[in-house]
Amino acid sequence: MIIGLDAMGSDLGPAELIAGAVKVAQEKDIQVAIAGDEAQIKAALGSAGPKVSSLIEVFPASQVVTMSDTPSEALRKKKDSSIAVLFELQKEGKVDAVVSAGNSGAVVASAIKYLGRLANIARPGIASVFPTLKEPAVMMDVGANVDCRPRNLLQFGIMSSAYYSIMFGNPRPRVGLLSIGEEIGKGNQQVKEARKLLQNSELNFIGNVEGGDTFQGNVDVIVCDGFVGNICLKLSEGLAEALFKMLKDEIRSSVSAKMGCLFARGVFRNFKKRIDYAEYGGAPLLGMNGITLICHGKSDRTAIKNALLEASELVNNKVNEHILTMLESSDAPKGGDN
Repeated sequence: MIIGLDAMGSDLGPAELIAGAVKVAQEKDIQVAIAGDEAQIKAALGSAGPKVSSLIEVFPASQVVTMSDTPSEALRKKKDSSIAVLFELQKEGKVDAVVSAGNSGAVVASAIKYLGRLANIARPGIASVFPTLKEPAVMMDVGANVDCRPRNLLQFGIMSSAYYSIMFGNPRPRVGLLSIGEEIGKGNQQVKEARKLLQNSELNFIGNVEGGDTFQGNVDVIVCDGFVGNICLKLSEGLAEALFKMLKDEIRSSVSAKMGCLFARGVFRNFKKRIDYAEYGGAPLLGMNGITLICHGKSDRTAIKNALLEASELVNNKVNEHILTMLESSDAPKGGDN
């Protein structure tokens, strides 16, 4: 198995991403193909040792897709970018998955161009893991499709259920449809029609769920369009950052609070780890004829290591075959929607 890693375009730079690849090679013997600026990659690898050198291969790329590039610009003007090089390698069967913390729009567009969609999948979508009071939950879509049809939402439910069952060992995850109320009549026309499709499917559909249910742990898979899902994702990230800042400000405000913090350091550390996106690796772009993980732009070495491990797990457990089997056994409308 070889996992491709995009070394360019992230907020923290190549060195931090490559450090994650080195950790995977050292700890798990996973082969990694790193694409990007050859000089920077080799400088970051440094003297990693013969074991790492045998597991990591460098593929030069002369161009970098920045966060300001539009997906169409990346495809037209930067055909030798690290993203393009990796997807070409995956198309040729030389890597089994691609992990990138770069421009997510360019990653999605490149995946569609080079890999194509799985048979009968209308649109790919991004699935993101959220921490809850119980087990983690998966939300899909969180940004690939701002406008969706009801049958897209049904396929999101199928794909994210397949993903959830592999990652968390639950073959029948509870699926909820994000809406403004639990009642059958609540929601826009898209949600009302999608509810009927989900209810008549073989999924473990439990009905509509509200935004407040996301973190309660009473639903495993939350289905929504990419417009709503991306807002939920960014709002959650922003809220977590704000809460930590508020907490730090309160702790600094008094000596007694500082003393209490010393005794509760382990609790704070565990809490931070529990809600840290780095612990969940990357968000898979499901529905493609290949495996792609999109990471946060600020991903550190821990996040990249976990994303590479997640990619290897999805390859090992044949997530795409699982999706196709679930789609085939369901009455879901198939294909034909661009």
